[in-house]
Amino acid sequence: MNDVSATGAARSAHNSTALRVLARLGFAVNGLVHILIGALAIGIATGGGSTDADQSGAFRQLASSPGGVFLLWSVVIGMFALGLWLLISAFLMKGGDSKRQWARRGAEAAKGLTYFALGSTAIPFALGGSSDSSSSTSSLSADLMANPVGLVVLMVAGVAVVGVGAYFVYKGATKKFTEDISLPREPLRKAILGLGVSGYVAKGIAIGIAGVLVVVAAITHDPSKSSGLDGALTSLTELPFGVVLLIVIAIGLIAYGLYCFVRARFARL
Repeated sequence: MNDVSATGAARSAHNSTALRVLARLGFAVNGLVHILIGALAIGIATGGGSTDADQSGAFRQLASSPGGVFLLWSVVIGMFALGLWLLISAFLMKGGDSKRQWARRGAEAAKGLTYFALGSTAIPFALGGSSDSSSSTSSLSADLMANPVGLVVLMVAGVAVVGVGAYFVYKGATKKFTEDISLPREPLRKAILGLGVSGYVAKGIAIGIAGVLVVVAAITHDPSKSSGLDGALTSLTELPFGVVLLIVIAIGLIAYGLYCFVRARFARL
């Protein structure tokens, strides 16, 4: 298949009504996952729950609920469809100077691969199994720490995660997320802006803390400190006023989840 036919096929898939509908489903199920993570984080803060406050914890809760298998497969399909749509968008992206264009393509492709990873995480639960993302993160960190090169990779990964968290905070604080959606009129417009700002900032802080823990794990050669989002949120309870901060972040993650539902409706696809 030559470049012209490949581009044509990609454009046809990108404009497909079915793929766009499934991509919107991806935003919606991503919102559901974040709402569950926020609820689990509140449980940790109040001492009323022991389930991991991360994607695995959210999927585990879905698996144990009525109709959970259907919801989990919806998560898988929606995440994969959204990931595919973003990858195709990256391939078809045009405009601007070449360096900026490739940077934007890389960003879109990275987001697409992230949604593929989330969908893959849900598959074991949909099939009746389970997994522990915190243990997997610690195990991967331990493997990387086994040699100097791996240690450097782990350090760089941690710094990159902190950077992603900082970008989320920036995107929320500057309301840059409004470029992704078609905002409706007031009063719904103001409510959506509130959800977006609080959601992006809260998620950015949570991601940033997770990245810091990865860096700390690399510096101290202690893989147990690199425990993903769950470890990042749980670690807050050990700080002065940490429980209050955890509750605030949890509410922000729920707000981000609600924003994702809004984005499923108003996203510019």
